[in-house]
Amino acid sequence: MRRFLLLILALWQQRFKLYFFAALIGGLTGIFIFYPIYDFIFFYENEGTSEDLQVQINTALTYVYSQLKTSLMGGTPGKTLFLGQLGAVFGLVIAFIYELLHWRLQRIGRLSRELSVDLHPLIQQGEGPLLEFKSSFRWDLEQDRVNRALETAVLKTLAGYLNSSLGGTLLIGVSDSGKILGLDKDYKSIKRQDQDGYEQTLITAISTQLGADLCQYVKVLFHVVDGKHVCRLIVLASPRPVFLNQGNTPKFYLRTGGGTRDLNIQEAVEFIAHRWSR
Repeated sequence: MRRFLLLILALWQQRFKLYFFAALIGGLTGIFIFYPIYDFIFFYENEGTSEDLQVQINTALTYVYSQLKTSLMGGTPGKTLFLGQLGAVFGLVIAFIYELLHWRLQRIGRLSRELSVDLHPLIQQGEGPLLEFKSSFRWDLEQDRVNRALETAVLKTLAGYLNSSLGGTLLIGVSDSGKILGLDKDYKSIKRQDQDGYEQTLITAISTQLGADLCQYVKVLFHVVDGKHVCRLIVLASPRPVFLNQGNTPKFYLRTGGGTRDLNIQEAVEFIAHRWSR
């Protein structure tokens, strides 16, 4: 539990920095931009008497400068505080929108690139940092029975890809050597023995073990290769650290090289601070 709390703290320290500086810049914007604009409009509408537009603008600017100077010297604390707070809220909203759009644009770009890749060349290139094969999700082909440990192995890989900055692709129904095995055995191990039932089983496992909010970052596709079904999971980078609970202990997995490993506490804290620093 202490490990988990330290990891969460490292993440929120980075997010705090983003929103703190957004609020600070917004507050300064409120004082140095919103405040002069407000005074300019007020003077122009209520105090302007000259028929010469240029003279009226110059007079308004002089008024704005004097009001801003008075504000900075503490002459109008209530008004200054209000516009500073308004600017801070504006900054926080902009930071939230930026964060949201940043992740969505990344997601769209990654999906577009992955969907354009043909599966045959993908399998032929073999496993690597961004690609892994799993023979099945539930059915142990050697023991000829359901083996829940296989689900954990798949979830470890998904967690590792979600935690990486690049994501990755997982193919189920393909051996380590690239041989197409299909999903027939896996289909028979679930209640609804078709693609929809299989996808639902996968999404349920992801939601339960990793987090319901992460399902949107895992795209499930099905292909027919050499007459056999293959499940393709396109995994996008997660906007937050992902933990897999094992024995009531949250573990942090990361894809490194051609495998997925459990980071120790120091490695995880340092990685999280760097990975989610923006």
